[in-house]
Amino acid sequence: MNLPSNIFLVGPMGAGKSTIGRQVASLLGLDFDDTDHEIQRRTGVDIPTIFDFEGEEGFRKRECAVIDDLTQRGNLVLATGGGSILNADNRRNLSSRGYVVYLYCSPEQQYERTLRDRSRPLLQTEDPLGTLQALMDVRDPLYREAADIVITSEKRSASSVANEIVKKLRSE
Repeated sequence: MNLPSNIFLVGPMGAGKSTIGRQVASLLGLDFDDTDHEIQRRTGVDIPTIFDFEGEEGFRKRECAVIDDLTQRGNLVLATGGGSILNADNRRNLSSRGYVVYLYCSPEQQYERTLRDRSRPLLQTEDPLGTLQALMDVRDPLYREAADIVITSEKRSASSVANEIVKKLRSE
């Protein structure tokens, strides 16, 4: 059994990437990191503040630099931001430097999970469910293109999903 030295979780907001990623890292004895948390650590401010001052474009530039740095580390489970997949360099770095797991979650489930979360700038709209659907329409093909496997987190516990990921990795 040759487990990959890096496991990268991609998928939409609310899919459980951070929670599931921590559990996968714990089960495999790997380090865990989260691109959004690393961006906040490096800048000293939260994601909505970055969006306020730099817009989405400024945030995406920071995200790209963080993904480039973190994907070179090794022995890492990395939870990426939902929009990180939009950047071709990010997709290339993720695919070439580790094993990519797409955590699929429907827009309806995302909406339920993020309904009260005010820290998601893209959802501060009149129609958050419509926004989630529009984002999924654009991003789903990109997640699938980059992914080595697709696992649904729909209506499942984080531990169930984490155990499925580890089982699939061990059977590869």
